[in-house]
Amino acid sequence: MSQWYLSYDGQQSGPMTLDQARAQAAVNPRGHAWRDGMASWLPIGEVAELKRSSSPVPGAAPTPAPPPSPSRLRNDEVDFVVHGHEMQFVEVELDPGESAIAEAGAMMYKSPVVQMQSVFGDGSRESENSGFMGKLLGAGKRLLTGESLFITVFTHSGSHGKAHVAFAAPFPGNILALSLARLGGRLICQKDSFLAAARGVSIGIHFQRRILTGLFGGEGFIMQKLEGDGMVFVHAGGTIHEKQLAAGEVIHVDTGCVVAFQDSVDFNIEQVGGIKTALFGGEGLFLATLRGPGHIWLQSLPFSRLAGRMLACAPQGGGRRQGEGSVLGGLGDLISGDRR
Repeated sequence: MSQWYLSYDGQQSGPMTLDQARAQAAVNPRGHAWRDGMASWLPIGEVAELKRSSSPVPGAAPTPAPPPSPSRLRNDEVDFVVHGHEMQFVEVELDPGESAIAEAGAMMYKSPVVQMQSVFGDGSRESENSGFMGKLLGAGKRLLTGESLFITVFTHSGSHGKAHVAFAAPFPGNILALSLARLGGRLICQKDSFLAAARGVSIGIHFQRRILTGLFGGEGFIMQKLEGDGMVFVHAGGTIHEKQLAAGEVIHVDTGCVVAFQDSVDFNIEQVGGIKTALFGGEGLFLATLRGPGHIWLQSLPFSRLAGRMLACAPQGGGRRQGEGSVLGGLGDLISGDRR
């Protein structure tokens, strides 16, 4: 039986049965759907299998669902559930012998039978099978993207039953659950957005070929490149906006709001208007230019923007407390013990 996945505003749910997908699609048809055998995500309204027949023909046999495509997956297949709304975490379900990888410090909780192991490199099977030099290369790639030399592997070490491990992001936002198999096997994302993945996903680096894009594109010369055919979980700040760009379609985005995009999307930068607009418009000197075809994911609140506001309001950064309604001001801080 095929497993179904539904996506609403970048938030995915699944796997689920056809009946479960039909029930959810009936409640909210304004989303996208995917199952094994489909080449890409489709609007729910265009998927005939999700439409309940209002007048079935008596005695007619139901149309069987297309058989799932033969499995050629190199990565572990994991089930998952994303919990929460604006401060999410993802719970991954593991069968015996299955593993998930995650950045250090990302774990929220786990079942007792799930064993943790820190490995050198990116945890991919290609890295493991290539000896010490392969592991060293994988670790070097992670170091260039600002991550640790080690990654943590979570493995169901029991012989039966299901086990669970959950991962939470380090700051408020949403989690994208993406299947690399449906995205052509490769995804480009910002350096610190990777949260977790199925065992076997390779975490590499993507160099910006254009010097100006690397210097002023907001993400530097180096971005993360996720390769494989398993599930990956990417974190973004604020609300996530998912958009499919047609061939030649262009969108201008604030450089810090780009979360991820398919390898087929061309990423470049261009100057913001005239000198006056660049200096006083508050958007910086350059905007990111994304040209299709391909899928892109944007975030409404980059962590750099949030951190900048927090630092600007911190007393050490020259800021001051506002809006707390105290008529005593600094004296009130001294009395309450908040003045340091």
